[in-house]
This record gives sequence, C-alpha cells and structure tokens, in this order.
Amino acid sequence: MGKILIIEDDTDINNMMAEALRKAGYTCTQAFSGTEGLLYIERETFSLVVLDLMLPGLNGEELLPQIKEKQNIPVMVVSAKDSIDSKVELLTSGAEDYMTKPFDIQEFLARVGVQIRRFSGETDPKSDVLTYKELKLRTDSFEASLNGKALDLTKQEFKILELLVTHPNKVFSKQDIYDYAWDDIYIGEDKTINVHISNIRKKMKAVTDEEYIETVWGIGFRLKK
Repeated sequence: MGKILIIEDDTDINNMMAEALRKAGYTCTQAFSGTEGLLYIERETFSLVVLDLMLPGLNGEELLPQIKEKQNIPVMVVSAKDSIDSKVELLTSGAEDYMTKPFDIQEFLARVGVQIRRFSGETDPKSDVLTYKELKLRTDSFEASLNGKALDLTKQEFKILELLVTHPNKVFSKQDIYDYAWDDIYIGEDKTINVHISNIRKKMKAVTDEEYIETVWGIGFRLKK
C-alpha cells in the first residue's frame, strides 16, 4: 500500500501512528529527530512523510524543503501549532496537508490515504465503473446514475461521490474531501463542502428516498450503510 516515514520526537505519538498505519496495511519507518529523519530520506524511498515541527536537531520547517529537494513525495505535517499563519506558511512551503494535535486516529488514516492515492494516481483496478447499492459512477466519463436514472453532477460532486464509494466504510473529513475534489489549498472551507454535499443529496432525493451520505458529526462524511 505504501511506505511511510514518521518523523515525530514524542515516542507515544510516534508509536501510536506507526501501530495504526501498520494495522491499515502500510509499512512504517520511525524517526525521532529531524536529523534522523533526513538520514532515512537520503537512504530510502517513501510514499509519504508524516512530519512534526518541533523536533530536536533539524526542526520541521527546516526539514520540509530538504525532503522536497530529495524526493517528490507528499509531506503531511502533524503539529501542536494551530495558528492559521503556521498552516498557510507550511502549505505554501510545500506541505500537502496540515493536521493539528490532538487528532483523531481515524481521520489521520483517512488523510494519509488521500495523499498517497493522489500522488500515486491510484484508480480502481477492477473497472472504470464504481458501484454502491444502486449508485453507479463511470470514472472515465464522469457519468453517474442512481436507480438507472442519470444524475447531473458537477465535477466536484462526482469526485466527492467517487471518494466515498471507493472507500465505503471510511469517514472522510471535510479537508480530505476538499483535497480530493479540488486542486487547491484547504483553509477551513467548511461552507463549500457543506453546499456540495447538500446539492448531491438533493439530486439523489429526486431519484430515491434512500439516504446515501451520512454525516458523522465532528468528523465528516461517509456512505450510509
């Protein structure tokens, strides 16, 4: 599925991330300082780096450009720094995602999956048609149908459903959805996601009474089982 480098000096957080990622099927390498992380980057190839900012040796802000210089891989910052300025600075400096501590481990795993899929260009290996119950999505032509009736979806609406259908049991945060469906930096675009989810629901309701998208309060959205 992917090889991930975790650079985090807090042993408990580092081990928690590594355990969750390994259970999800990823291979993990653990580094506990910026200098140790850089050594791994110089020696091995990774699919993703999870990067803390306040590190001994090289800090995260110093390490980020060196990672990007050596490998074209996504970097996901996980830090206690929660100011908008910090997030904007890191995202504009090359980080693909920024998650604030403390965090929910399921949301963490979902964001990791989004970044790896985006960089690998992963698509459904079985078919160009994705299905969930009576919903069908043709990924090659952006066509969608429900109960045999066409759904007139925008590109972003289609991509939102594509993400949910590809992983029907996962809960995706609003940032996960924004990152997948838009080629832009997410800075709290909650209203945008809410409007698009509402529009999808309205278009589905015109075809069926069955609810397809479930809101998981405080986390995000998933397909309704």
